[in-house]
Amino acid sequence: MPINDWFKQREGRRYTVSGQGCAEPATDGVPDGVWRSCPQCKGTLYQGDVARCLSVCPHCGHHFELIARDRIEALVDPGTFAEIDGALTSADPLRFSAGKPYGTSLERACQTTGMTDAALTGRAALGGHPVVVGALDFRFVGASMGSVVGERIARAFDLARDERRGVVLLVASGGARMQEGMLSLMQMAKTSAAAGRLAGAGLPYVSVLVNPTYGGVTASFAVLSDVIFAEPGAMIGFAGPRLVEQTIRRSLPKGFQSAASLVEHGMIDDVVPRVELRRRVSTVLDYLMPAHASGADAASGTQGGEL
Repeated sequence: MPINDWFKQREGRRYTVSGQGCAEPATDGVPDGVWRSCPQCKGTLYQGDVARCLSVCPHCGHHFELIARDRIEALVDPGTFAEIDGALTSADPLRFSAGKPYGTSLERACQTTGMTDAALTGRAALGGHPVVVGALDFRFVGASMGSVVGERIARAFDLARDERRGVVLLVASGGARMQEGMLSLMQMAKTSAAAGRLAGAGLPYVSVLVNPTYGGVTASFAVLSDVIFAEPGAMIGFAGPRLVEQTIRRSLPKGFQSAASLVEHGMIDDVVPRVELRRRVSTVLDYLMPAHASGADAASGTQGGEL
């Protein structure tokens, strides 16, 4: 089947949303904007309480989705984040269309998210350490890695190497952005090479995998870090569980591809609740940041917006 026909067939399907994210409407019977329903404990939560808990259910600990900017602001030292490369925008090199044109999808994603692409990167300080931090936003075409996402991530690594900073990335993705064809797949090699250059310079890289993290992003820069953390409940893998089952024709074990399962099998280092993430990442940087790249450099880098 030609790939365009496959995409058209996929667009015609109807999917059921299994849980409520931060940008999703409230469930039936729950007033929008004031209350929300927890998909795990089924409790009705006041939005103010959820916001104070960093979008974590105060009863059962379920982690709701967060947009990229909120993830970064919750992690770094207050007032230190300054975005970089925000002017980069995606093109449509293949003039791809399946159900709806790729260009239309990009325009709609820009309007609904207020972002120019799925990756948000910038300079910041974390625990007093100078870092380059980035986050992927699943609202933007499933946080898929196209040319712009790959370029922003690669530039983040290279900027950190040039300025002797650590790198912290908060990763969520559905995989490669196949609407850009081979150009999308090339980003796997480009971002992996950039991560290698950072490692060669002796600078730390910490990745935090959130729900969901799949495909070419998982197979490249997301798992090349010195320390890999994940949020509770995150699903992480290359191909999704249903595709794996269809391929091997066997039932998968309970918890397959969950963050807890990956810790047990040594694929990631730890599952860290969102409220503890800043402290845990800061501790890692305390150990791994070169002495000459922290301390006074971090203090001077956060003054007057010059990071």
